This record gives sequence, structure tokens and C-alpha cells, in this order.
Amino acid sequence: MVKSNIVTLRKAKNSIMPLLCFLSAIYGIFWLFCILITLVIKGSEAFSLKLLYLDPTPPGVEGGGLRHAFVGHFIIVSLATVIGIPIGIMAGIFFSEYGKRSRLFTVLRMITDILVSVPTIIVGATVYAILVKPLHHFNALSGIVALSIIIMPIVAITTNEMLKLVPNNLREAAYALGSYKWEVTLKVTVRAARNGILTGVLTGIARIIGETAPLLFTSFSNQYLNLNILKPMASLTVYIFNYVMGPYEYWHQQAWASALILTLIILLLFGITRLIIRERRK
Repeated sequence: MVKSNIVTLRKAKNSIMPLLCFLSAIYGIFWLFCILITLVIKGSEAFSLKLLYLDPTPPGVEGGGLRHAFVGHFIIVSLATVIGIPIGIMAGIFFSEYGKRSRLFTVLRMITDILVSVPTIIVGATVYAILVKPLHHFNALSGIVALSIIIMPIVAITTNEMLKLVPNNLREAAYALGSYKWEVTLKVTVRAARNGILTGVLTGIARIIGETAPLLFTSFSNQYLNLNILKPMASLTVYIFNYVMGPYEYWHQQAWASALILTLIILLLFGITRLIIRERRK
């Protein structure tokens, strides 16, 4: 009798837990759906191609666009990607192929894990103290450094984990053919894990595209189109933040439209990531 009650209780728990997980998933998806629907409705109402190629008008004068913010955001994110991704990939290769038995590996891997979970505003404040305060003015270079610091650990950890999945048989076969260590790493191991590494790269890019806090501390903003990275540079996320907090209705509308464009870019990157993962599984 007691055994029967225990079995019944276990079956009840087994039925309840999947239901709770399902309800939790529905709860999260519901709010995500609400956010996306609101963003699409508000953003599509205010969207205009003028937003992409016109400069902003003076405060209080309707019209204009955010060309300088789109260009500045593209420059900052692109340069941060160029800096952060190679360093992240090389760090991941070191973790997986060269530093497994060294104490340096333990220290560096711990620092990398910490960097992934550190709030980005702390990264921005740190870069502000190193690159902004000594120069006595905001500059886009510091924003590039801050975003590259954010993307590096994401790429490094993903690269490390993907290289771990490569069978040792491939490495041993390459060594048996007389290949050097660097040849095995670049031509065999990295090539076998390239889809997974690319997934980490796209995920990291999608992460830094939407960052605002580090740029508030570093590149700050600029009312005009600026291509000099040693001076303050406008970015889309900072302008969205400023316009949402502003007093003018047309600012709010431009902020919604810009947020929609930014979200679509991020969703596109994540969609590409999912396609790569699907192809890799096949």
C-alpha cells in the first residue's frame, strides 16, 4: 500500500513539473510577443526612409532623420568586431589546444567567464577611466574598445567549446601524416568547428549591437556626422535612449522606428545563427 502511494506521488510530480515548465515558457513567450507586437506597431507607424539619410533637425522642429547615428553605430560596431573577434577566436584556440595543462589557462579561463557575466555598464565605466578621463573628452575609440571587450569572452568561450567537440581522431590522423601543431589546429580542428565558431561570432555581434550603457560612458553622442574615432560619435542606441526620454513626440516616433530597425537586424543575425546550427546538425 505504501509503495503504491509512493508510485502515485511520483507520477503526480512527474505530471506537474512538465506543466509548470510549459506555463513558464508560455509566460515568457507572451511578454516577448507583447514587446515585439508593440515595437512593430509603433515602429512601422513612424518608419520612413528619411530616417536613414537625413540629419536631425534642431530640437522642436519636426522632421529630419538619424543618418549620423546609423553611420556612427555602424563604425563603432564594425571596428569593435574587427578587434574583438580575432582576439576571441585566438583565445578560444589557446584554451582548447595549447593551454590545457598550464596554470595560465585556469587564470585566463576564469577571467573570461567573469567577463561574460560582468554588467556592461561596468565595462563602460572602466574604459571611461582608462581612455576617456585621461583625454578629457569622450571619443569613439573608447566605445570601440568597450564593445570589443564585451564580444571577446563570448567568442572565446564559444570557440573553446566548439573545438572541444572535434574528435581527437582527426588530430591524431593529422599528426600521423607529419603535420605540425599549428597546421593541425588551423587546417583540421578549426576547420571542423568553423560553423560553431561562426555561430558564436554572430551571437557576439548581435549582443554588442544593442548595447547602450558602455557607449554612454565612452563615445557618448554627437549632433553631427563624425568619422573621426578620436572625437565623440553618435550611436543609434544612445539616440534611442535620449529620444525616448525627450519631450517631443516626433522624437518618440523616431526612437520607435530606430528600435524596430535595430531589432530586425538582431533578429536577422539570430536567424542566420539558427540556420548555421541546423546545417551543422545535418
